[in-house]
Amino acid sequence: MEIKRPQRTFVSSDFELNSWDDLKAYYDNLTDCTFHNQSDFDRWLKDRSELEAVIEENAAWRYIRMTIDTTDEKLAESYRFFTAEIQPQLAPYEDRLNKKMMESPYLSEYQSEAHQIYFRSVQKSIEMFREENIPLQSEISDLTQEYGAITGKQSINYEGQELTMQQAAQKLKDQDPEVREKVFRLISERRMQDRQQLDELFDKLIQKRHQVALNAGYENYRDYKFDELGRFDYTKEDCFDFHASIKKHVVPLAKLQHEERARALGKEKLLPWDTEVDPLGRKALKPFDGATELVERTINIFGKISPYYGDCIQTMSGMKHLDLESKPGKAPGGYNYPLYEIGVPFIFMNSVGSQRDLVTMVHEGGHAIHSFLSRELELTSFKSLPSEVAELASMSMELLSMGYWDQFYADREELNRAKKDHLESIISVLPWIAMVDEFQHWIYSNPKHTALDRKQKWEALGKDYGTGMVDWTGWEEVKAYSWHRQLHIFEVPFYYIEYGIAQLGAISVWRNSQNDFSKAIKAYEEALKLGYSKSIPQIYETAAIRFDFSDQYVSKLADFVSSELKELQ
Repeated sequence: MEIKRPQRTFVSSDFELNSWDDLKAYYDNLTDCTFHNQSDFDRWLKDRSELEAVIEENAAWRYIRMTIDTTDEKLAESYRFFTAEIQPQLAPYEDRLNKKMMESPYLSEYQSEAHQIYFRSVQKSIEMFREENIPLQSEISDLTQEYGAITGKQSINYEGQELTMQQAAQKLKDQDPEVREKVFRLISERRMQDRQQLDELFDKLIQKRHQVALNAGYENYRDYKFDELGRFDYTKEDCFDFHASIKKHVVPLAKLQHEERARALGKEKLLPWDTEVDPLGRKALKPFDGATELVERTINIFGKISPYYGDCIQTMSGMKHLDLESKPGKAPGGYNYPLYEIGVPFIFMNSVGSQRDLVTMVHEGGHAIHSFLSRELELTSFKSLPSEVAELASMSMELLSMGYWDQFYADREELNRAKKDHLESIISVLPWIAMVDEFQHWIYSNPKHTALDRKQKWEALGKDYGTGMVDWTGWEEVKAYSWHRQLHIFEVPFYYIEYGIAQLGAISVWRNSQNDFSKAIKAYEEALKLGYSKSIPQIYETAAIRFDFSDQYVSKLADFVSSELKELQ
């Protein structure tokens, strides 16, 4: 498809951001202008939206380039310049513009739900803004950048070959238990080298985040973050319900999976390096070889779900908005970064040819489709999605695409095995999501805890959410610091339960597709087109599912996944 950058009507077409002065005139214009009529105010909203899209895209490219090569100091400095020099200047102007908007006599003319949702968020931002938090937020941003730098440097030397952690993790699928144990030891020893540094970094983050919350009039950072994330449609008590439902209905399924694996391996209990290997002695699944194959086959799959979806990934590939392979110096993880002005997002990941990479690609591809479907919405704020909605798009795509994974697996046995592995991974990841979320609730509602308290809390949660089927004797410290691997805890606190909430929604979308695929896809697509122009429950309703994580609902979805797994035996 042909994509053209929208013609700017407010920001100069040759705009470059090299200093705050390059932006200041635009913000002064928006701050000082006078509304003589409704048309003036409408133009102002669109001008502000355009400026937001330009700035956010500028910041996005700085972040993308930095994460592609964390060893390039110029790229790191470019991103630091934005977080240290631009963001602190933006904050007070954004507060002034928010107040100007909410005080406008023409505000009442906007009765659409999309505008009401936007104005609701703006009002909350006004209530939360504190001048003294600006330098703190900048310091926090710098600290979170340190996490990526620390973990990005982690690698092991295995038989003379330098392996990234993602590449090394593939060795944990090797059928030779001696290879797995050796690699597990090397990975663990390398991670433990950074244990103290990461703990000290996190102590700083907690202290600064708690101070931000106190400055804004909150008792703790958890309550502050809920409001900052715009969690208008559910409460912390709903999160507690989610934790309890997962413990009751999903942890037992995860235990059954571990018991089955142990029996297949001829063991009473698994060892830490036994959880990824195929228990029947088969080689690790390798659905593709290299990024080119991954992209081509993903385009084929998406094209079968909808020709438009395939065109979206093809367009991203043609625009070089994909960086997919793992390489030294590259930050860990994967993401789809929306680019609000051009409307074509960027996918970043660390693929090594694994089944997990296939899932990551279709997951991030789901986010990408969401960006394409919502790119024509009127204001940038309408495209800025709550994570519960964003992750619904991506996690649903994982499951919806499974029917076409034969593009990666010609062998029927391997295809079924890949599907089974994915469904089992859903069962195993939901307890981890709930555990990470409950951990963060405790961390930020008990901000004066020590590093030892934190360690002991994680160990206690491990008993609640664990299967009891893995023998960690001799590796207790590794398990006690396993939370260090979860970048969300360091970089984007509380942004994790959304994956669990959306996973439940995705299972519902998939369940609908089993009955009527075309109808389910149409409902899914209509929901994605909404962006954030409706409430979260309404968006879920448009997708023909429920925004619900109660005991009864989780029980039904868990039973459905369990029955689908039995079909793949």
